[in-house]
Amino acid sequence: MDYHVDQIDRVIQNAITVMEDSKVQVFEICEAARRELHSLTQELETVLQETSETIDKVDRIERDYRLARIRLTEVSRDFVRYSEQDIKSAYEKATQLQLDLMVYREKESYLKSRRDELQLRAKNVEVSIERADTINLQMSVVLDYLSGDLTQVTRILESAKNRQLIGLKIILAQEDERKRIAREIHDGPAQSLANLVLRTEIAERLLDTKDLEIVRSELIDLKAQIRMGLEEIRKIIFNLRPMALDDLGLVPTLRKFVQDFEEKTRIRSVFETSGKEKRLANAMEAAMFRLAQEGFNNVLKHAKSTFVSLELIFLDETVQMYIEDNGVGFHPDVVESRAKAHSHFGLIGMKERIELLQGKMEIESVIGHGTKIKIQVPIKAEPRKELIAHGE
Repeated sequence: MDYHVDQIDRVIQNAITVMEDSKVQVFEICEAARRELHSLTQELETVLQETSETIDKVDRIERDYRLARIRLTEVSRDFVRYSEQDIKSAYEKATQLQLDLMVYREKESYLKSRRDELQLRAKNVEVSIERADTINLQMSVVLDYLSGDLTQVTRILESAKNRQLIGLKIILAQEDERKRIAREIHDGPAQSLANLVLRTEIAERLLDTKDLEIVRSELIDLKAQIRMGLEEIRKIIFNLRPMALDDLGLVPTLRKFVQDFEEKTRIRSVFETSGKEKRLANAMEAAMFRLAQEGFNNVLKHAKSTFVSLELIFLDETVQMYIEDNGVGFHPDVVESRAKAHSHFGLIGMKERIELLQGKMEIESVIGHGTKIKIQVPIKAEPRKELIAHGE
C-alpha cells in the first residue's frame, strides 16, 4: 500500500485541530461543572449548619413543650392556688410551643430532604467531572501521539506495521489502566469517604442522647471503615507502582507480591531465585514486575490451578523468569490466534512487553498438565521508549 506523507500530514493536522477544539470544549464543560460543585458544596455546608441548628431548636422546643404541658395540667387541677389568668397563660404558652414545634419539625424535614438532594447532586457532578477529566486525558494522549515526528510515523508504516499496532495497544492499555484506577477510587475510597461523612453525622447526633455506649459503638465502626479505606488506597497505590520496587528492588517486591497473591487467592505460590542478585534499570525492574503480575493474573483467570511458581534467575548477560502452574493447560497456537482475533491482551501483551525489552518468551503447555512460561531478557538492553510511555 502506497503511503503519501503529505496526505498523512493533512489528515493528522486536521485530526489535531479537531481534537484540540474538542479538548477546549471538554475543559470548559469540566470547569463549569467544578463551579457548580463549588456552589453546591457551599450551599450544602449552609444547609448542614442550618439543619444542625434546627435539630437543636426542635429538641429545645420539645423539652419546653413537655414542661408547658406539665405546667398546664398542674394549674388546671388546683383552682385554689392558681387563678383563671394563670390557667389561661399556661394554656396559651403550651399552644404556642405546640405551633412552634410543628413549624420547626416541618423545617427540619425540609432541610434534611434538601441536604440529601444536594449531596446526590454533588455526587453526580463529581462523577461528571471525573468522566470529563478522563476524556481530557485520553485526548491529551492521542494529541501527544499525533503531534509526534511525522517521519517516524511514516517509517513505522513503511518498515513494521505491527509496531504501530503495538503503539496503539500501549495507548489503549494506558487508558484502560486509568479507567480501572478511576473506577477503583470511585467504587472504593470515594464511596467509603461519603459513607464516613454520614456516619460521622449520625455519631454527632448520638452525642445529644448522652448514651455513650451507642456513641462508642458507632465510633468503633467508623474506625473499622477508615482502616478498610486505607487498605483499599494502599492496594491502589501498590497496583500503580509498588514503592518497594524503588526502595528494595525487584526480588523483595516479587517475593511480597507472591506472598500476597497466595493469601488473596488461596493458590499455593512459591518464589525462588538463583544466581547473583543485582539491581536492574528502573524501567527494566518495573517491566519484569509487570510481566510476573500479568502471568499470575492469567493463572488466576484461566488456569484453574492449585499451585503456581515464579523463578527468577540472574545470569551475567540476561535475566530469566519462569512462571509455572499445574492448571488445565491449553494449546498455545490456538490461544494466540484467538487472542489476536479478539484483541485480548494476556499472553499477547506479555509478548509485546518482552519484545520491547529485546527479549524472548517461550510457552510450554499441555491440556490437563499445566503451563510453563519461559522469559529471557538481556540485562544491558535499553528499554525502548514505547515501554517508558507505557508507564513503566
